[in-house]
Amino acid sequence: MRLFIVSVVAVLLALSCRFGMSEVVSKFDTCRKFFFEGQPPVIPDILNPNSEHVRYKKICQTYSSQKNDKIYTFATLYDTESRIPVFSAYKYTGKGNFTRPEIPWMIEPQLDPPDGNMIVPYRNQAIDEDYFKNNYQVNRGHLFPSGHAADEFTAESTFTLTNIVPQNISFNAGSWNRIENKTRDSMNTDCSDDNGNISAFVLTGAIPGKNRLNNRVNIPSYMWTTFCCRYNSRKITWVSQAYWGINKEENEDEPIRQKSLQELQKFLSEKYKYNVQLFKNNCKKQK
Repeated sequence: MRLFIVSVVAVLLALSCRFGMSEVVSKFDTCRKFFFEGQPPVIPDILNPNSEHVRYKKICQTYSSQKNDKIYTFATLYDTESRIPVFSAYKYTGKGNFTRPEIPWMIEPQLDPPDGNMIVPYRNQAIDEDYFKNNYQVNRGHLFPSGHAADEFTAESTFTLTNIVPQNISFNAGSWNRIENKTRDSMNTDCSDDNGNISAFVLTGAIPGKNRLNNRVNIPSYMWTTFCCRYNSRKITWVSQAYWGINKEENEDEPIRQKSLQELQKFLSEKYKYNVQLFKNNCKKQK
C-alpha cells in the first residue's frame, strides 16, 4: 500500500509540472555564446574547463518554438543537491516590448529521468509544490529576469525552476528589483557591440545558505550579479559592474552598493574557498 501511495504522489507531481525543452550537457559548447569570449566562469571544485561534476549540471536553456526549432536562450549551472542554480548566464541586448508572461513554471525532465515504468519523485531539482505554504516568507526569484529578455519568447523561457531560487519576498520586490532595473538601465546606456547595438554579457548567481524550503530546496544566503560589456563611447574599453546582497527581509537603510568585478570575485572566492574568475581575462577583450 505504501508503495502504491508513493507512486500515486509521484504521478500527481509529474502531472502538475510543465516540462521544459532544455538540454543537460557535458560542456557548455552549444550555448557558449552566452559567455564573454565563449568561456564560462572558473569556480574550482564546482565548474572547471572541460570537466563534469556529478552534483553540478550544465544546462543549455531553450524553449519550444512554433516551428519546433531549438533556440537557446541562456545557460545555467545547476546544483542538484541544493536544488538551486549556481548561476545563470545570458546576453543582454535590450528589453523587448512585452508584458511579463503568465505561464506555468517548468521543470527540467533530464535532471530526473523516469526509472523504468515508475515515475521518480524529483530528487535533483525543485518543483512548484516546494514553494507552497512555506514558513520562510520567500517566493520564486529569477536569476535571468524576464524583464531583461529581448522578446516574449525568451522571457517565457526564464520561467523554469532551474532558473529560480527561494528569495525573500520583500528583498525580491525591493532592493534586488532595483538592482535589476539599475543594471538594465546601465547596459542600455553604456554597452554596445561593433554595430552600435546594445550588448552585454551577464552572470547572476546565488550562494547557498543554511535553511531549506520544504526540507529540500536551499534558501540562498546571498544573491549576486555582474555584467561585462564594451563601453560604447570608447570602442576599445571593456567595463563591468557588480552587486551582491543578503537574501533577507528588506532594509532600506542597507542599500546594495555598486562594486567592481574584482571585489565580487574576491567575495565569491572567500565563500567558495577557491579563486573564482567570472569573466575571461577579467572582462578584458584580447586584441
